[in-house]
Amino acid sequence: MKTRHKTGAPVTLEAMMAELPAARRRKVETQARQLIAEEMTLRDLRKARRMTQRRLAAALKIGQDGVSRIEQRSDLLLSTLQNYVSAMGGSLEIVASFPDRPPVVVSGFEETAAPYRVGKSRPLPKVSPTKPKPMR
Repeated sequence: MKTRHKTGAPVTLEAMMAELPAARRRKVETQARQLIAEEMTLRDLRKARRMTQRRLAAALKIGQDGVSRIEQRSDLLLSTLQNYVSAMGGSLEIVASFPDRPPVVVSGFEETAAPYRVGKSRPLPKVSPTKPKPMR
């Protein structure tokens, strides 16, 4: 397979794939999907599902800025993640991996999803500082 055109320009991936026999092309595409599915950010996942933030926001009944904030977070509630995935037509599975056994799907999270609410969170209650008690 050529990596350069006779003009010296690089050959595109699409051109290389087009040269492959159909069976080989399907195998390459399947392997590529598997590699891509191994790890994706929420943003990558949304884009792979060909959804805009606006469309996902409508499905979640939140604003587009809410979707943006979810995608930028590194720590999410399971219910938020489950709602996000569900709004794209998927389902969420939690898998625990251990060095001495095959991966295990953790159950008991199916009912955790609750409508995602965006807005101001309630302020924490004010706590007056306590003075340390003198030691006796």
